[in-house]
Amino acid sequence: MKNFFKHLIEWKMSACAVFTAAIFIYLSFCLVYDIREVSTGVLWGLFWVSAASSLIQAVCFSEWIIKKLRYTWRSLLFVLLFLPLLSFAAWKTHWFPTGQTGAWVMFIGVFFFVFAVMTVGFDIYFRVTGRKYDGLIGRYRKEKEEEEMND
Repeated sequence: MKNFFKHLIEWKMSACAVFTAAIFIYLSFCLVYDIREVSTGVLWGLFWVSAASSLIQAVCFSEWIIKKLRYTWRSLLFVLLFLPLLSFAAWKTHWFPTGQTGAWVMFIGVFFFVFAVMTVGFDIYFRVTGRKYDGLIGRYRKEKEEEEMND
């Protein structure tokens, strides 16, 4: 039960972070399209998409359900699950002029741009973190070897 609540709190924090980012992205587009008001329908849509995307992210990028799968396949699975959900929410809640092909092209383009930036960001983070831990493990092993020599 303790593990369940730990994962629930992680999901909640992730959903909040995604919702905040979604609001900022949406507000940026409001500036571009000169929209001065945000409807509660849009806010609810962003909320539910944020909650669902955090769950999809947990399924795709943790070992909660999928134990062994390459990062590339996990990324593809995330796109295949999330993009249709996001597109449906955008269409249903009218995040942008859904009757315009150019708006859909921009929507899909922004999706893949944000996805690419996040993927590169996570890759850099994991490489830096991995090097840090490799260094710590190396230092620990060296200290253990020195202790064994001194004993």
